[in-house]
Order: sequence, then structure tokens, then C-alpha cells
Amino acid sequence: MKLAILNHDSILSKPNSWSHYQSYSSSSPSTSFSNITISSTFQRLIFHRNNQNIKRISCLTSNNPIQNQSTPNSSSSSPPELLRRLLKSPGVHQGPACFDALSAKLVEKAGFEFCFTSGFSVSAARLGLPDVGLISFGEMLDQGRQITQAVSIPVIGDGDNGYGNAMNVKRTVKEFINAGFAGIILEDQVSPKACGHTHGRKVVSREEAVMRIKAAIDARKESGSDIVIVARTDSRQAISLEESLWRSRAFADAGADVLFIDALTSKDEMKALCEIFPLLPKMANMLEGGGKSPILNPIELEEIGFKIVSYPLSLIGVSIRAMQDALTAIKGGRLPPPASLPSFDEIKETLGFNAYYEEEKRYDTSTSQQDFQRGYTSSSSNTYSIQQRSPDDTEKSDQIQLDPIIEVVTPEVYYPADGSKGSPPRTMSRTLRVKITGRDGSEKLEIRIPKGLQT
Repeated sequence: MKLAILNHDSILSKPNSWSHYQSYSSSSPSTSFSNITISSTFQRLIFHRNNQNIKRISCLTSNNPIQNQSTPNSSSSSPPELLRRLLKSPGVHQGPACFDALSAKLVEKAGFEFCFTSGFSVSAARLGLPDVGLISFGEMLDQGRQITQAVSIPVIGDGDNGYGNAMNVKRTVKEFINAGFAGIILEDQVSPKACGHTHGRKVVSREEAVMRIKAAIDARKESGSDIVIVARTDSRQAISLEESLWRSRAFADAGADVLFIDALTSKDEMKALCEIFPLLPKMANMLEGGGKSPILNPIELEEIGFKIVSYPLSLIGVSIRAMQDALTAIKGGRLPPPASLPSFDEIKETLGFNAYYEEEKRYDTSTSQQDFQRGYTSSSSNTYSIQQRSPDDTEKSDQIQLDPIIEVVTPEVYYPADGSKGSPPRTMSRTLRVKITGRDGSEKLEIRIPKGLQT
């Protein structure tokens, strides 16, 4: 018997060593190892590791060798591990900024290896308000959790300024870890913060800025996590290029994993950042539509020395424009142009309707329900006893349980023939027995209705 890895299934939390099962062959009809039993009578078998989707394992009577068709995102690696692996891989990596679960799913379906959350976009989509510190920590965390649960690619979350002092930063980092983020961006702005590439930004002192990064590192250690800390400084626009370079060096010394200076104004300034700790990854921010930084293509960014690049406004921007155009068309008595509107089938496929329907079939009870609705009339006695265990049942008690019995007593009241209610009525009892059988691979729902029972 051979095992072949087929497709994604559900999640179990019990950790096991996947390497033990990557290649296994047996000629016996039923073989057990660890916590999993392989039987030739099974059509499918589920195995997972460390709360990560692995694959469905099926028993096949094939002589073909086992093929591991899993992708990197379906391995046992945690989100931070996946992101760190990406940071060590060649080239520059693009990450669009999403703002909700749907936009994150679209990013993943488009083939991107990771994505960001944008405080600007989340504030716009969730509150309809500008990114000026109005959105709360709890709202950002809740939105982020929905995003990380919707995708399997790593997500770097926008932690703003940590929502307070160093102690607030520690709590923010720990909660982002619990929410499933692979990384967190922390900046050195004061509270309330201002949006990047806008006027009025102010930063905290050098000492407090460095202490925030140290607090983030401590929170990571205390949580036993390996979340990626992206240290951002807004001091280029608030103070000077020299100040932003000094802070970036200090952040690297404090233990930051990625360096990010917002609103660099030229390629020369970008090169100056990338010359700091050349082996430490750098992040570029390509603010679409007219920011302070020049818009460069990925090849140019890689040549300068950047490892990851964010596109914070593309998705929220085109969403706003598309909705405006659609509303203009509807108000004018028209539908949006067909080219701009996906079909209903395409929308359902994007949202996972078809995958849901396929999985739903695994739990289909329509056959049992038909048996229940048909029922049958029994001519047997009105008295029923609970079925006793046979010796064979006792021997198999660990595998098959007794059929559960549900008895419902239905009283029927009869009055004298003349309809008088003065005399005591006579009461008769009938028993309705609902018997559920199965648990050995098949399911059957059976109804026995005693003869003469009035309904």
C-alpha cells in the first residue's frame, strides 16, 4: 500500500513529525504508526502538524512512489518562519497592502508571497476616516486577525507607533503574535500619529525610539515567537536624512530585523539607507499617486539593495475609483461596464463557494434524512426494551458503541362516547422509538411507530 499526498483538508492541533511519514509503504491491509492508522478500507485519512494545513493522505493501491505535492505555505513552518525564509531568498519581494480579508485573499490568489496591512487603508475601509491616529489598537488588531486567518501567506502588520510607551509596544507585539502576523512595523512617531508622506509628523526622542524596538524584541522573546520586527523611522521628514540614518543604525544595534526609512526623496537617499548594515534587509515604500519617494520598478529597487517593497495604496485606490465609476453608472440608469464587473460565478469562486460545497458533501446527511422521513409502521408489540449488548459488542466496545435509544411516550386521552367530560378520562400510552444505528462507517436513521398510534 502506498500513501500519496492529495489536497488540503482541515486542521488538527496534535503535533507530529511530518518527516516520519513522507515516505511509507506497507503490504499489510492495516498498519498503525504514531497516532494514525492506515487501513485499506479507508477512502481518506487526515493528518496535520502544528496547526498548519498539510495535505490529505489517502490509501492508494498503487505502485507509484509517494509524491509530496505540498507548497512552501502548506509546510509546518510558522508565518514568521515563512517570512524569514523569504527575506533570505534572492531578489526583491513585492507586497501589496491589503485592508480586509477579501483584499488579502485576492493578493494571495494573484501569486504574491506575502502582504502588508496598511493603517491608511484599514482606517479608510473600516472607519471611512483619515489615517491620523483615530483608529484604535483594538480595531487594527481585529482587522488584522481577520486578514491573517483568510490567507496562508505571511502578513506584515502595521503596528503604528505601538499605541503608547514601551509597555504598550510590548502588548502590541504580543497581541500581533497571537493574531497570526508574521511581522510587525513599528514607527517612532508621537501620539497622535500622522500619516506618512504628509505634513505635521513629529517623532519621539532617540532614546524612546530605540527603547520601543528593545521592548518589541523583549516581547518577542517572552512570547517564544520569531515575529519579524520592522523598525521604521519618520525622522527623515520630521528632522533630517542624517537623523534617520542614525536612528536606523541604532535600531539595527537594538535587534531590528528589517530597516525602513519613510519618505526618502531620491535614489541617493535610498542607497544611503541600504549601505547601513548591508546584510540586514531593507524595506522600500512605493507610495502610489504622488508621494515623496520616487517610484522605482523592482529591478531598480533590487539594484539599490532593497529586499521587500510595499505598495500601500494600490488596492484601496483602485477600489475607490471602481466604486465611484460603478455608482456613477448606476445613478445614470446603467450597469457598470461588463469588463469592469466579474460574473457571479467568478465572484463565487473567489469567495470560495465551490470549495465550500465540495467540503460540505463530506458531512451530507440527506440519505439519513430520507430514511427518517419515510419511517415505517411496525406490527410488533407496543412494548419495547433497550437492546442488550452481545458478547461480540463487548469485545468491540473500544470501536463500536451501543446504538443510542430515544424513547418518547405520547399520551392519548379518550373521553366517553357521549362526549361528556364529567367522567374521568381514560389515558393510554404509546411509545415512539427513534433508533440511530451506525458508527461503523455507515449511518442509518430508523423510526418504529407502533401500530395504532394516533398522530
